[in-house]
Amino acid sequence: MPSILIVEDEIAIADTLLFALQGEGFGVQRVALAQEALATLRAIPIDLVILDVGLPDMSGFECCKALRRFSAVPVMFLTARAEEVDRVVGLEIGADDYVVKPFSPREVVARVRAILKRSRSGVALAPGEFDVDLSRLAIRYRGQPLKLTALEFRLLQQFAGAPERVFSREELLASVGAATDAGYERNVDTHIKSLRAKLREIAPEAEPIQTHRGFGYSYQPAARGAVR
Repeated sequence: MPSILIVEDEIAIADTLLFALQGEGFGVQRVALAQEALATLRAIPIDLVILDVGLPDMSGFECCKALRRFSAVPVMFLTARAEEVDRVVGLEIGADDYVVKPFSPREVVARVRAILKRSRSGVALAPGEFDVDLSRLAIRYRGQPLKLTALEFRLLQQFAGAPERVFSREELLASVGAATDAGYERNVDTHIKSLRAKLREIAPEAEPIQTHRGFGYSYQPAARGAVR
């Protein structure tokens, strides 16, 4: 069964999560500090991290930034702060989900299962056009490395995993772990614009991400033989 690392300094909350996850058959470890979490993640395989934002030695946001330098393990933030800006910041720096306290342990278990299913489904990127290295959170486009934010990385994964499919803004939000009611829909356009600009730096003549007005966006692979 998948292994879960809980990073939470409040014993009652950590015990609640531990009991709920172990009851569903997950292997669970618990630490109280961000530095302990980073050391654990460097030492042993972990399938998902439940990370409290308000840790004593380092914020969960800073811990996630440090983690993303060496691992692509899925991260679920746990926090008492429900403001939209915090959700957006968490997703931007590489989180897969964001749960606000107080929470239902059953809901957390369901979200854990959904994240693990999504992360294990894999994404087949277009041969010759994109190459992905999940361990380093790196994507190459036509042989050239792309400098992407965590959100851009996930958007590109989603597009390339389903060539020619039109995704709505809501579907794209769901693919990066954002709630569709977070008032964040139009910001997807900004990230698409940034992603397109980075692709054009490598292939100015190409337009792999297409806009479908009133519907959303899609990835259109280059014609066979057009990739150089």
